[in-house]
Amino acid sequence: MEGNYEKIIEKLSKVSGLDRDEINRRVEAKRAKLSGLISREGALQIIAAELGISFDNEKLKINELLPGMRKVNFVGKIISIYPIRVFKTKNGDEGKVANMILADDTANIKVVLWDTNHIALIEKGDIAEGTCVEIFSGSMRDNEVHLGSFSEFKISNEEFKEIKNERSLKEKKIIEFSLGDKVRIRAFVVAGFDPRFFEANLETGKKVTEEELASGIPTEKRAIWNIVIDDGSESIRAVLFHENVQAMGLNEYNDLAVMNQQKENVFGKEVVLVGNVKMNSYFHTPELIVESVEELDLDNLIAELEK
Repeated sequence: MEGNYEKIIEKLSKVSGLDRDEINRRVEAKRAKLSGLISREGALQIIAAELGISFDNEKLKINELLPGMRKVNFVGKIISIYPIRVFKTKNGDEGKVANMILADDTANIKVVLWDTNHIALIEKGDIAEGTCVEIFSGSMRDNEVHLGSFSEFKISNEEFKEIKNERSLKEKKIIEFSLGDKVRIRAFVVAGFDPRFFEANLETGKKVTEEELASGIPTEKRAIWNIVIDDGSESIRAVLFHENVQAMGLNEYNDLAVMNQQKENVFGKEVVLVGNVKMNSYFHTPELIVESVEELDLDNLIAELEK
């Protein structure tokens, strides 16, 4: 995204007459005002809007899509389609939503369909995994593209020789995190809360229902653990589930004294975590949802320090 930032700042400078240093100053001021919850690219997009400069209706690559863009146009290949979900609206009507992942030769992104006409293309089999589609007037929400009734969603004849299947993993300082980022972070565990436990369906891993318990299906006690990590730039809450709780050293769920000692052993420990930055809907603060806990590679760490 750094190349994209440079491209937009160059365009802004030419159109607005402001020099690059002044635009960079405004970007950092905007990020400071928003407590760092927005990326440099997102702040730059806001500055452009404040200057009356729009990037709407330009055909973009996926790695050029920025949070806050209102009318994005791009082409991508569908690499994943998730099951369509049905929900009830506030007035009791039935609604549908479909999620998919689109990729091009630069990156991939989650696309959310809300319009029943768009969703019908999936239901009828006209659009499936492997189909190339073109999107007009999508709206960026964090790092997702959302399509409503005013958006266009149709099959494209464009082909891609190569696509980016893997989501881009960024190595950032906590203070640089943006919502929607997938990151790898090396930090110290500075605090931890009491783990929460639930009985999970051994087959699905999900919390068992009363009906499942009554049926006598195999279950397993699992944990969710919230910790606080700090890398010297900032701190953030990190949320770990079962396997990752155990990877951190907590595994004696039925022995409180042993588990408390295991928690104490984690505090002050340096760890490497991979996860997704999301907004906690209750506290309205960003948090890291941990996907994996990696071993700290001391050889690599020494090599980094020697550079």
